Amino acid sequence: MAVSPAVTSLSENPNEVFLDAAKLLLTYADNILRYPNEEKYRSIRIGNPTFSTKLLPTKGAVECLFEMGFEEAETHLVFPKSASVEKLRLIRESIAAERDQRLQGGCPVQPAAQPAASAPETVDAEVPSAQHPSSLQSSMSFFVTLQSNFQHVMQYENPELQLKARGIIPHQELSSAAHHKLKEAKEADPECKLGMEDFLVLELLRWFKQDFFSWVDCLPCSQCGGLTQHDSSLSPSADDLRWGAQRVENHYCQSCQLSTRFPRYNNPEKLLETRRGRCGEWANCFTLCCRALGLEARYIWDSTDHVWTEIYSVSQHRWLHCDSCENVCDKPLLYEVGWGKKLAYVLAFSKDQVVDVTWRYSCKHPEVLSRRTRVQEAWLLHTINGLNASRQQLLSPDRMKELTERLLVELVEFISPKKPKPGELGGRNSGSLAWRMARGETKAANMEPSTQAFVFRPTEKEKKDRVLHVRYSATKDQYCRVSSSSEMIQSWDQCVWTKESVSRKVESDWQMVYIARTEGSSVGRISWKFDFLPAGMKIESVSIMASCQTFHTGKVFWHLQSGQIITEFSGDGKMQSFPCLSGSSELIVAAELSGGEGDTSWQHSQLFRQSLKEPEDTSFEIIIHLHDA
Repeated sequence: MAVSPAVTSLSENPNEVFLDAAKLLLTYADNILRYPNEEKYRSIRIGNPTFSTKLLPTKGAVECLFEMGFEEAETHLVFPKSASVEKLRLIRESIAAERDQRLQGGCPVQPAAQPAASAPETVDAEVPSAQHPSSLQSSMSFFVTLQSNFQHVMQYENPELQLKARGIIPHQELSSAAHHKLKEAKEADPECKLGMEDFLVLELLRWFKQDFFSWVDCLPCSQCGGLTQHDSSLSPSADDLRWGAQRVENHYCQSCQLSTRFPRYNNPEKLLETRRGRCGEWANCFTLCCRALGLEARYIWDSTDHVWTEIYSVSQHRWLHCDSCENVCDKPLLYEVGWGKKLAYVLAFSKDQVVDVTWRYSCKHPEVLSRRTRVQEAWLLHTINGLNASRQQLLSPDRMKELTERLLVELVEFISPKKPKPGELGGRNSGSLAWRMARGETKAANMEPSTQAFVFRPTEKEKKDRVLHVRYSATKDQYCRVSSSSEMIQSWDQCVWTKESVSRKVESDWQMVYIARTEGSSVGRISWKFDFLPAGMKIESVSIMASCQTFHTGKVFWHLQSGQIITEFSGDGKMQSFPCLSGSSELIVAAELSGGEGDTSWQHSQLFRQSLKEPEDTSFEIIIHLHDA
């Protein structure tokens, strides 16, 4: 008897896997052969747990169903009346022959996950016309992704694992810093609606990025410490598989020819120990840390190959985008606008539900919709609803009401696309330049000069006091508007007028932070603008302190511009006064970074270089005294 290609593929599975799948396939076939007129035996629901765990992941199993004669309907596989029972019988006999041969060889039978007779399910509606098998295979693949991620997030709910994470996270230190920043925010703006948890999220992101986790492009050679290159993959060991590392990268040293293994662990407990990886490991471990601190968090999967976290803000009544690789919060358009990603499916997975959150991350909804071709929208909605119904069976009525209300708020949010914020316009920072370029995630790094355009203008208090006083701390990555009730503004680029090819860098090994050119750029520029004309005021005096540091042939050129007046200054970290600017109504402070040597030339001219161990130091300060025009 000729063996079909599908049965040949099925036979390549390990013995235990083959026998489990074979038992289920034979049950489907035998039910149809025994009860040819019973409609309920002619359909298999795609979401059936036994089908999804025993057949979907098994090589050749779904193909066997196709060869038997099953076809695709909306949410089921169906065996139509027109299908050949004889062909089904032939495939059934091929599977049975392979099974018998294995059993005669002494291989033990593995029990099925549930009674086989209960596996087939009834389709009440009329069976739609069959589609191409590739469409079904795409649906099957997508279902595996949904189910796998939905199951994976349950690991974050393990009390022992959360306890282990809390033992590593400096919770007291992060809470104290969050409390201090909340107090400052309330003093600056009594109407501030942010809560303690919002500031704790920001502190957790900062700690995770700067102190805890490390990015891996290629590991240093474990023997000579030299540079390595990513070569072909290696076979995972039993211990690798124990911690979910199905893939092991070979980082090969050109100098001593040693292979350094880099298992891509998928178990968050192991990641608490290794503390390194790329975006998958970062999001996986960070989401666990969020749950360990009692934050409601969900794992976000993007079909264009990125993952991150969302955290629910109780005070703001909404989900916040959090990317631990980038140390950014609440910048959902970063990927589409900043990195240039062509989004299609973005899905959120928590312990309680799956939500399609694609529309939060796009301001180009029609374009995204045109790319959503992997599965039918009705199928996706039906499948997500089925997964949620199964997971939520034991939830209390109050919790169900809470989830429903949150989902309604999200759906309203999704209706109207948002406009990009300044912090969402830059390209990706994490990973090497080559890696980011290969992924097409450096797109918008040079687009910001025309769109950033933050301008300092005097507040009512500053007009009354006739002084505008601003400080920036590189270690805190925070501006303090001293003259305006000590208002705090987070992130270096939020108060910038223009920037071109510059970004903030954190050296975890050296515990240093600075602003430098982006990798691969020859020149970087940044400026801050102050405008007093709308307030009817002019400059009386200007004092500025700015720090910079250069290495090798790196250069930094600082200058002030007011109308036609351009004045250079050193940027040596000392306060300098500029009486020549008296009487002007606007001022631009600008720096240009250039020069340097070799592949790291971008690093040889730096602004605001500071030690992370000295968070109180000021890197940049400007005091402008004013008078009426």
